[in-house]
Amino acid sequence: MPGFELFDHQEKQQVAEVMDQGFTFRYNFDGLRNDVWKARELEQLICQRLPVKHAHLVSSGTAALSTALAAAGIGAGDEVIVPPFTFVASVEAIVLAGAVPVFAEIDDTLTLSAAGIEAAITPRTRAVNFVHMCGTGGDMDAVKAVCDRHNLVLLEDACQATGATYKGQALGTIGQVGTFSFDSVKTISCGEGGAVLTNDERIHQNAHQYSDHGHDHIGNDRGAEDHPIMGTNYRISEMNAAVGVAQWQKLDRILEIQRANKAALKDALAQYDEVTFRRLTDPDGDNAGFLSIFLPTPARAQEVVRQLGDAGIGGVFYWYANNWHYLKNWPHIHAMHSSARLPIDLIKDRPDYSEIALPQSDELISRTVSFLIQLSWDEAEIEKRLAAFHTIFH
Repeated sequence: MPGFELFDHQEKQQVAEVMDQGFTFRYNFDGLRNDVWKARELEQLICQRLPVKHAHLVSSGTAALSTALAAAGIGAGDEVIVPPFTFVASVEAIVLAGAVPVFAEIDDTLTLSAAGIEAAITPRTRAVNFVHMCGTGGDMDAVKAVCDRHNLVLLEDACQATGATYKGQALGTIGQVGTFSFDSVKTISCGEGGAVLTNDERIHQNAHQYSDHGHDHIGNDRGAEDHPIMGTNYRISEMNAAVGVAQWQKLDRILEIQRANKAALKDALAQYDEVTFRRLTDPDGDNAGFLSIFLPTPARAQEVVRQLGDAGIGGVFYWYANNWHYLKNWPHIHAMHSSARLPIDLIKDRPDYSEIALPQSDELISRTVSFLIQLSWDEAEIEKRLAAFHTIFH
């Protein structure tokens, strides 16, 4: 990843088709578009590939999360379990839905553990936002069993795991609802875009209505459509969907390159005693967008990151100090600070997010270093990294 590294004439051709024959709005305007429907086309490609009954495109991965929560009936006062290691949008979507994020421990898969979820459940828990970080998931059988036992909605945030599977099943399709992100730095890039995935007809109906001001999308006269529910505007543009059509057709190629490049780095690092690897519950299903390692101590992890930087190696992430992806570094979340009063402000016994203690997660993430696996690497780029590893770890 990211998919933009493989942009070529195919993306241009798809966009040109919209410009020359179609229309940029995703709905209606049938007479102007000459049967060019890129959002529909991409949705069909996604459904066929995964497979899943319904894939509904929206304007971003964050919009997909918000839509998924609303479509699954998660709202005011509902508690949603979420990991501390995620992109901040996972938390923002919950708060803006009027729900309450409850943080739980991750394990050596770098995702929520079944035990962590179980320990965080209260009578108000309605859902688990399970985030498949860095290209793969966790112990999904155990996680789903916990959710089923407590009658919780399992929402899979697969925004960083497009193309990944668990025991042959696509991540994002194991729970009641899942999400993809197609932004500029994801495995598949539309520039901006996302998708809501579900096999549940009710959730799909809610999703396509909620993301378009409640329109029921029955008939071909937008002005005559009914509005069964309230919603908002999370529509994707046909221009973004067109880019996604070309990108989705490259998914196998993307995964093949990522897996080969990751294997080259992992094989080299495996010889060093101080390096251990993130646990993969299904190695064959990993989309290989990242390679994550554990080092013996936080100090050693920071030193390795510094040395890699000095060697000119980019795409190296020390998440424990990263202000986008780890709870410890989100003061605006600790304070629930926003430009306007939030629904969570009305909940008297809400958690104090400045006092959250997740020692297991801290211990793991403070020793974790991740490498972004790029599609554009040639043999020289890989050899440069292997030489740096030899110098640093030998």
